[in-house]
Amino acid sequence: MDGRPFRVCVVGASGKLGRYMIRHALDRGYEVVGVCREQSVGKLAEFAGRITVVPGATDDRQVIRRAVAGCDGVLTVLVPWGVKGYSTGTAQAVLDHAPPGARLVFSCGWHITRDGQDVYGLGLRVFLKVFGPLARLARFADLADQVEACRRVFASDTRWTVVRGSNLEEGESQGLPVWSRHVGDPALKSNLTRRVDFALFMVAALADDELVHEAPAIVGCRTPSALAHAQPA
Repeated sequence: MDGRPFRVCVVGASGKLGRYMIRHALDRGYEVVGVCREQSVGKLAEFAGRITVVPGATDDRQVIRRAVAGCDGVLTVLVPWGVKGYSTGTAQAVLDHAPPGARLVFSCGWHITRDGQDVYGLGLRVFLKVFGPLARLARFADLADQVEACRRVFASDTRWTVVRGSNLEEGESQGLPVWSRHVGDPALKSNLTRRVDFALFMVAALADDELVHEAPAIVGCRTPSALAHAQPA
């Protein structure tokens, strides 16, 4: 990188997860570019003078092209808003325009599966069966859009990681979450992660080559299931 700071783009910067990722990236001395909708730019006021903000929809290919130019890594929040392929458009724009060799880290939920070997509990299965169709009917969200977005990521030849998050809560950081390749691992049973630590895992993944082409499902490192079953680092 010729002695320059690591440059990372946060796509979906104004949300809670995005702002946590910005803080973690700045703490590491990274140069940060944030992408968010124009009406949400004010949410990034705390970072004024410390990051570059590119306003616009995250599925706007030209916005993403400008934002990721020269970046060494891209952190993308895949949000299935609406029913017009927002997540898919966002993911595809990042895949197409990120510089060759850049580390691409995407966030999604446990419902995403890479190989079909995940085992879901009754609560999540009922939620997906009931909430998914209702959300689409109300034109609020389309979970199938996030599935398609991740399918395209998995099929790409980029240096990607897809981080699959459990239920989230606010609170002080407990440290880097533990992860497994499959939901259903006893270590994940607690199904809870601090949002600040989800962001921590995303940022840490940028420098972890062992996570390239992995889809880690994560859980808080101090949850009962992690303490009982996770393998020591």
